[in-house]
Amino acid sequence: MDRNLQSGRRLRPVDLARGHGLSTQAVRNYEEAGILPPAGRTPHGYRTYTPVHALALRAFLALVPGHGHGTAASIMRAVNQDATEEAFRLIDESHAQLLDDRATLRAVESALRDLKPLAASEAPAAADSFVRLAASDRFIGSLARQLGIRPATLRKWERAGLVSPRRDPQTGYRVYDEAAVRDARLAHQLRRGGYPLERIAPLIAHVREAGGPEPLEATLRDWHARLSARGRALLTGAAALETYVRDGREQQLA
Repeated sequence: MDRNLQSGRRLRPVDLARGHGLSTQAVRNYEEAGILPPAGRTPHGYRTYTPVHALALRAFLALVPGHGHGTAASIMRAVNQDATEEAFRLIDESHAQLLDDRATLRAVESALRDLKPLAASEAPAAADSFVRLAASDRFIGSLARQLGIRPATLRKWERAGLVSPRRDPQTGYRVYDEAAVRDARLAHQLRRGGYPLERIAPLIAHVREAGGPEPLEATLRDWHARLSARGRALLTGAAALETYVRDGREQQLA
């Protein structure tokens, strides 16, 4: 066990705060939120902490990069309330989310590999606007159902320049041809990857102009790096949490 834990020495809020670059108010807020165990009190009502609280704070701050602030706080509250099964469930959900995000990235890469430049003969022109719908064409409702989104989302993407459906001259309905469907799928995958609309629109424009995924290579490398960093952060957070649970409980039982 850590010598500081064995010493059982008392710590002031400022002692915890300084060691982690926090304000004393942040330490108090974490205690009130259940992230830290309840503090002791002096006869004059001042808070006193122990190295167990330092371990709890260290574990929480290590959990945040991998799980996010909200989930990390919920994990700490569950541990402090001896609700270990709930803590494990939350941890498992974060790992499942990371796995899902990796699958999303693979889907984006696959979609990019399938991108082909739109041949001039395929481009919709005014003179050809009365031709029969191609088998690959979609109306807004069917495309929205295929992607699992609302039609309003597709209209929003259209306003943002992500997709460019043509209009049926007889009905005025939006018609998504092969290129528009492809752009919608790519936009959907990038949105799932956490990219904002203002970043997606120029990426899709560049891909259209280049006729291939080259303009997105830097984005994909960054995406891979961020997922790898989250994976490492989950491991780091788990190690810090295990230290808190093991050494903190030993100190409490001592």
